Amino acid sequence: MPAAAPIIRCVQKLVLYETRARYFLVGSNHAETKYRVLKIDRTEPMDLVIIDDKHVYTQQEVRELLGRLDLGNRTKIGQKGSSGLSRAVSAFGVVGFVRFLEGYYIVLITKRRKMADIGGHAIYKIEDTNMIYIPNDSVRVTHPDEARYLRIFQNVDLSSNFYFSYSYDLSHSLQYNLTILRMPLEILKTETTQTRQESFDIFEDEGLTTQGGSGVFGICSEPYKKYVWNGQLLDIVKDTVHHDWLLYVIHGFCGQSKLLIYGRPVYVTLIARRSSKFAGTRFLKRGANSEGDVANEVETEQILCDASVMSFSTGSYSSYVQVRGSVPLYWSQDISTMMPKPPITLDQADPFAHIAALHFDQMLQRFGSPIIILNLVKEREKRKHERILSEELVGAVTYLNQFLPPEHAIVYIPWDMAKYTKSKLCNVLDRLNVIAESVVKKTGFFVNRPDSYCSILRPDEKWNELGGFVVPTGRLQTGVLRTNCVDCLDRTNTAQFMVGKCALAYQLYSLGLIDKPNLQFDTDAVRLFEELYEDHGDTLSLQYGGSQLVHRVKTYRKIAPWTQHSKDIMQTLSRYYSNAFSDADRQDSINLFLGVFQPAEGKPHLWELPTDFYLHQKNTMSLSQTRRSYTYWWTRGVLNHLPLPYDEVTCTENRRKLIVKKFHKYEEEIDIHNEFFRPYELSSFDDTFCLAMTNSIRDFMPKNVGIDPSPFTVRKPDETGKSVVGNKSNREETVLQRKTAASAPPPPSEEAVSSSSEDDSGTDKEDEGAVSQRSTPVKMTDTGDNIKVTENIVQSMKDIYGINLSDVPSEDDLTIYTRFVQLGQNQHKQDKSSQQLCSKHHLDGVINIIHISSFSQDNIYEVQPPQVDKKSIDIFHAHIQAGRGIMQPLVKEDILMYREYIRNRYM
Repeated sequence: MPAAAPIIRCVQKLVLYETRARYFLVGSNHAETKYRVLKIDRTEPMDLVIIDDKHVYTQQEVRELLGRLDLGNRTKIGQKGSSGLSRAVSAFGVVGFVRFLEGYYIVLITKRRKMADIGGHAIYKIEDTNMIYIPNDSVRVTHPDEARYLRIFQNVDLSSNFYFSYSYDLSHSLQYNLTILRMPLEILKTETTQTRQESFDIFEDEGLTTQGGSGVFGICSEPYKKYVWNGQLLDIVKDTVHHDWLLYVIHGFCGQSKLLIYGRPVYVTLIARRSSKFAGTRFLKRGANSEGDVANEVETEQILCDASVMSFSTGSYSSYVQVRGSVPLYWSQDISTMMPKPPITLDQADPFAHIAALHFDQMLQRFGSPIIILNLVKEREKRKHERILSEELVGAVTYLNQFLPPEHAIVYIPWDMAKYTKSKLCNVLDRLNVIAESVVKKTGFFVNRPDSYCSILRPDEKWNELGGFVVPTGRLQTGVLRTNCVDCLDRTNTAQFMVGKCALAYQLYSLGLIDKPNLQFDTDAVRLFEELYEDHGDTLSLQYGGSQLVHRVKTYRKIAPWTQHSKDIMQTLSRYYSNAFSDADRQDSINLFLGVFQPAEGKPHLWELPTDFYLHQKNTMSLSQTRRSYTYWWTRGVLNHLPLPYDEVTCTENRRKLIVKKFHKYEEEIDIHNEFFRPYELSSFDDTFCLAMTNSIRDFMPKNVGIDPSPFTVRKPDETGKSVVGNKSNREETVLQRKTAASAPPPPSEEAVSSSSEDDSGTDKEDEGAVSQRSTPVKMTDTGDNIKVTENIVQSMKDIYGINLSDVPSEDDLTIYTRFVQLGQNQHKQDKSSQQLCSKHHLDGVINIIHISSFSQDNIYEVQPPQVDKKSIDIFHAHIQAGRGIMQPLVKEDILMYREYIRNRYM
């Protein structure tokens, strides 16, 4: 059993009950064995009054409580006709509370869909929400502008790419989440005593100490506020309610696919976290604000895990993080000119790179060093446009590097990607691959297991050059790649894909799945990864630019079909229309949702403001009392721990961000096995999430067996599984297409929910029949059509088995089969009577057959097990211990035997 485990929130199912004077929000865990109750007052017209008794109820206690509330709130005592307590709505979580000019609203998640699974921890996408006005109509104070604010707030479509988890911190990386689980036990014990006052059971630890140290530390970390989008909505109740009620939501992208390597399942997950600081739309949010937060900042993390072992403590997990974001300067573009490319202007002079210093200081704290900048903007232009940003950024980086130690200096890589794309002699992706190799070697990647013995004995030459930070339990990524162009959309996504592809090869190698850290294009694995990244790019592009990607990986490989050019033109027009006519309304909605603008009586309304510049630039409203140094521009203590990130260092400041509590090892709050498998409820294999996600064999591997089934084998374009689907009719496409995890269809009981990103993506469907992550859920045609399609896709015996089975088996085969049947009838017993009834020609050797089993007596009536020697028992116990993560030390004979095997096999 691990020493520490993530805490699973107790509130996963909610029911809102209503009386005339109060709302009662009843939350329970998924097994419905533990309950919590919130009481919300409805008699206050403007204030939010919430009472949380912080008591954990049983199911029987909650029923009795609701029964008493129902009885006490009836109009007449003993009246049975009308209920005093009515059920208002069922939900899966609380997004938060918001107030405009009247009373407060509560925002509830009413529909969810599972999108990914990381170590048994489910990640859900919000599918639908419900806003409920809290004050009673009798005390409501109406305001004429309330309805308009409500419409603006609801323009932020929460059913479009908002994600949450009950047990996994989505605002932090996998490296951070697993690092805190491996904190020393002495530190966890001290943190437990410091947070003891939060416990409400004075006998809570009594059962733990008597069990002989069988307790497990549950850990819950404070979220990283930059990537939380409902932090402002929860701030008003954060200090009032138990932390189980606080469900933090991120915005961005989440997709997961299954890579099958000769039957071994490996999950490839892509998570993108969009920053909630200085958030907005394309032309209205450029550059950075006064606090160093940049526009369109997204942290992308690719996670690789061996799905055959689920636990964080014994499983194999690897991750790689990279970042995109606008150039960290004061700059903007004036869209009033109605030009496709408005001129770039630098709004303020910043000779001491103050804004860039704040931005890179944040990155040093979160990622460590080195910070690598890949700048893809144009270097040579007839009219100075993008080059303005490059020149200013070079000056800022040069200034800041003067004061950093040389080993931790910011690395700047300029590369004019547009120029290379136009050249017929240069291959863009080959050059990007060289950059990616150098970047991954500098930063390394995260893996939670030490290097395998075969890698140590026979290492790859590139493996020895790998950077990062090596620890006894694996490797840590130190530093990060920060990619930018002007918009951080098309060019940036292709560059990030190439870096991610290079990192994926190292990740697969570290888990022992490939023999060299290298992946080729046109393999099933890379094609699966490319589709994930294209969906990732389309989603982020829709959120910031208003359209899907214009230039994709195929465009830069110069293998895109001719129909793609017309689609690129349509996406360009869609992006221009969105930027010109709808971005201003979207920006108002984001400002209101994130609490950047808070309505108040006597203040100008949101739609009356000529600009939101003053809302995002805090130094324009009040002068800071402290002035940061122009030379020591980093936060105190950051340099002492480099190259490790300061946020992952075990120090007093970081320990304050953790909630540590001790549980018995079978408590539901830390039992991820029951949370994932849910043995208490009936489930169907057809509805399981792992079968719905994209599968490399089903969706990418060629349909004709005989070709190498490895996902790392290079295929011709007409060999791929997708091209086979693409050649079929449109009706067959509908049946055969499978969804990726980023848009896996909900179970049959759930309705297809429309979200803005899914609806918008309908304008860019692939004519070639390629599987898109944002297409609508699969709908089957009528029964007759299904039968026809099934007949078309049935394969012959030759395709399935590799041979044509003959019509009549041979006489020898029939003899063997008859012996097999007779053996089953006799149940290993010599039955004289049945022997006489059978043909002697076929059954001479049946009754005299000798058991091949080690059991001396082996039939349906009795079994006598054989004697097992001590050596076999020791081997079996060692196997069981290895499954629990306790490995036996290698003895000298084992090492010599393995070296002899390697010498004979490879040398």
